[in-house]
Amino acid sequence: MPLGYAPASPFPSDRLTALFDDVRARRPLVQCLTNAVVTNFTANSLLALGASPAMTDIVGESGLFAGIADGVLINLGTPHPEQREAMLEAARSCADMGTPWVLDPVAVGALPVRSELARQLLEFEPTVVRGNPSEVLALCGGTGGRGTDSTVQPADARDAAQSLIADHGVKAVAISGEVDLVTGAEGTWRVPHGDVSLTRVTGGGCALGAVIAAFCAVTDDPVEAAVAGSVVWEVAAEIAAAEAAGPGSFAVALIDAVYAMDPESLRQRSAVTCESVAS
Repeated sequence: MPLGYAPASPFPSDRLTALFDDVRARRPLVQCLTNAVVTNFTANSLLALGASPAMTDIVGESGLFAGIADGVLINLGTPHPEQREAMLEAARSCADMGTPWVLDPVAVGALPVRSELARQLLEFEPTVVRGNPSEVLALCGGTGGRGTDSTVQPADARDAAQSLIADHGVKAVAISGEVDLVTGAEGTWRVPHGDVSLTRVTGGGCALGAVIAAFCAVTDDPVEAAVAGSVVWEVAAEIAAAEAAGPGSFAVALIDAVYAMDPESLRQRSAVTCESVAS
């Protein structure tokens, strides 16, 4: 069902809940080539969602696995030499086999090795790019931020997101911030959910990339996959923050909140609206 783009129009709640139900029913196999800091948290987040994680990231296997996976995440957080080769292998396989994949360009623009790696990965046309505003700007040649920190707002990276879509075959760009934005060729959706606690634990954004990859596996529309994944993750963060005493308990509560999520909670809480329509 195509999304209806009109300024201030809501994201259809029935579509959001249908996608959520599809992930739970189909248990998509999501391959994660991600960073060493967040591997466990990412895998547990996918399990809580109802997906099936596979952290297959070695040369000689990553490409083969990407061909059978339902979705793939490539996260540049700690790209050691072998993993860099495995990432290129997996991205090439995704391009050949039509497997949807998410690129999370952690610290691109701030550090040279991963910036060159990101440039090479863009040649394989990621389905979705998920990053903070500085990372999205850096992918288009702008100045990067300080690793996972960003010094600009999501709206400042909207033109860069459109460039990724027009010039690199990207279908959707999810820009994280105080208010997340999801941009596609036809317009931009505003996701006003989440909690500042996500910035106080390691892996909050990295795991979101994996969640979006799971949603990409159950729809042919990467924009709605990125929106749905963002809503589920950010609403879970709101629920977890209300129960947690601090960052440590928040991380546990976040996984619990994803696990306990139900369609009606999503329907009641979702406040996603169309931010703008592409001209």
